[in-house]
Amino acid sequence: MRRGAYVGSASAQALTLRGRHRLLIEATLTKLRRPAVVSHVSAAVLHGLPLWSVPLTAVHATRNPPAKSDSDRNLICHVCRLDPDEVTVVEGVTVTTATRTILDLGRSIGFVPALIAADDALHRVLTTRELLLTALDGVRGTRGSRNAARVVNFADGRSASVGESRSRVLLAQARLPTPVLQVAVYASGGHFLGRGDLGYPAERVLGEFDGRIKYGRLLQPGQSAGDVVFEEKRREDAIRAAGWQVAR
Repeated sequence: MRRGAYVGSASAQALTLRGRHRLLIEATLTKLRRPAVVSHVSAAVLHGLPLWSVPLTAVHATRNPPAKSDSDRNLICHVCRLDPDEVTVVEGVTVTTATRTILDLGRSIGFVPALIAADDALHRVLTTRELLLTALDGVRGTRGSRNAARVVNFADGRSASVGESRSRVLLAQARLPTPVLQVAVYASGGHFLGRGDLGYPAERVLGEFDGRIKYGRLLQPGQSAGDVVFEEKRREDAIRAAGWQVAR
């Protein structure tokens, strides 16, 4: 994993990138001469936040000033003031709260991957918009705080997947109107037909993000992937029959 820390080859082959990073966190913390709080992308891993297109090659940790950074190939140490209410414990590890982690991601990585993490944190109620806005006041004027503010202002917990969050960004970049999220569709008699990822109810247009993970999540015991796709097609036909257009 790093100098002085090993994992068996069979176990290593079975590790995901996130699983490997969890072990790297553990191995790195035991080497620290002075304690630090796991933060940034490493905190996101421990909180289970999605990290789309974000490298996990080094552990990120934070110390309060006047500490000095002792970063190396496996460690990026940040020096920044952390209030006691911005620190928690996850899996026995001292880590920044989900709220603080979102702000740190917003200040240090790209807008889209930080937004994806923020949407997920709100969706799972690991934080709230009120908490994010309050915490944002504490980092205003610091490096990257403007990007963090963009992330917080655009984040929406109704986005239920990485694909849905990216779709919202693409619509905004195309200068299309802001869509309504999780749009419920009913037949003329009031029968519930389904819920679209996003859409424009006035125009009766739904947008659906499709992906392998989505269809895997819909898979019921005894069903094949083909069964799921067929049921999804029947659902779409019923929605179209009710006068809606569907864009995938």
